[in-house]
Amino acid sequence: MKMDPLSGKRLVILGLARQGRALARFAARVGAEVVISDLRPPSALADSVAALRELEIEFVLGEHPLSLLEGTDLLAPSGGVPLSAPIVVAAQEKGITLTNDSLEFARRSPAPLIGVTGSAGKTTTTALLGAIGRTSGAPTWVGGNIGNPLIEHVESISAGDLVVQELSSFQLELWDRSPAVAAVLNITPNHLDRHGTMAAYRAAKANIVRHQEEGDVAVLCADDPGAMALATLVKGRLRTFSARQPVQDGAYLAAEQVWLAAGGERQPLFPASDIPLRGTHNVLNVLAAVTVADSAGISAAAIHQAVAAFQPVPHRLEPVAISDGVQYVNDSIATAPERALAAIDAFDEPLVLLAGGRDKNMVWDEWATRVSARARHVVLFGELAPQLAALLASQPEPPSLTRVKTLAEAVAAARRVARPGEVVLLAPGGTSFDAYGDFEERGEDFRHLVGAFAREMEQA
Repeated sequence: MKMDPLSGKRLVILGLARQGRALARFAARVGAEVVISDLRPPSALADSVAALRELEIEFVLGEHPLSLLEGTDLLAPSGGVPLSAPIVVAAQEKGITLTNDSLEFARRSPAPLIGVTGSAGKTTTTALLGAIGRTSGAPTWVGGNIGNPLIEHVESISAGDLVVQELSSFQLELWDRSPAVAAVLNITPNHLDRHGTMAAYRAAKANIVRHQEEGDVAVLCADDPGAMALATLVKGRLRTFSARQPVQDGAYLAAEQVWLAAGGERQPLFPASDIPLRGTHNVLNVLAAVTVADSAGISAAAIHQAVAAFQPVPHRLEPVAISDGVQYVNDSIATAPERALAAIDAFDEPLVLLAGGRDKNMVWDEWATRVSARARHVVLFGELAPQLAALLASQPEPPSLTRVKTLAEAVAAARRVARPGEVVLLAPGGTSFDAYGDFEERGEDFRHLVGAFAREMEQA
């Protein structure tokens, strides 16, 4: 058996979350000397440490001491560890190679990779591509920033399998290679608290196409200037997708049909009414998936069948309940103003908007203008509430609003003001980190809060 490049190497992993644990398991299995360091105290990590108890792994918890770098060959910062962290800066100064689980998987995958990135929509598009692959009958693996880190399954993957990775900017900033098929859905301001500037954020995203070769395929959104700016980097086949106009090579929407253009020919694939997801942004996600799937050789019939059967991914315009004639929708994934506005645009009904959370150094001016024009009532919660209240109050015709501290109070306030036929939409615009571990935990809490009173109403 061929020896793995990690065998005998000292690998220090920063972060004991899902991706760090997956890389640790793989590295220990192939004979690396593995050290995991996490800033959280041992009391907060007992379960994670126990899950790795059977492996020879050293744990350094509660700190990232620079002494960890002594004799280290590779340093793997998890997504939550910025490259500006002192230990990462020191590692780079020492010439220690930086890596992460997604990159180590990409270096070993026997199957060509499909990579999906974007400021918004990448999880839905990745999940849809997984559904298309499974519908086609191909052995299909989906992971990366979504679900299971694929490094744990690399030995089980065969050359003919379909492999789809969702890739975040945090992961891509370390990549020195690119997937064989790479999709960029959009590039709009996001994670500026981490990357510092839009230039740095764009540079990280660009790695998904930067290292492609002539035989590879880049799929870019023709409707998004940020995505199309990467066209100059494309060395292989450039395909695009659009909800506004026909494209020369890719999928587009026209005359209420989804069309596919390739090789100088155009064919209608299915009616737009067969797309079960709300919002123009989700139409674009479907068009991206169609173009990528076609690039991977999947039949139009399998693509159509999978799209028509697809259900919303949790926390992404997810219908939660209808109570007293009011629909409650969970879009907790909306952690940037642009993402929140895309959620708002998905509805024609009058809206009661739940917004807030924690800021990421984002610009909120357009959000304030459009929310004032679109929402009948806004309930603000979390750290952002004072800032957003001031912005809305400065609008020529500000909406009525309520300020509270917690999501529970926000749901209760929304229930009081919502009228039959309206939509109560959780599309915060801010991150969850002022009160929750992640957007999923926030979305689960919203589900629980709404579900509790919806059940009460049913039993009354």
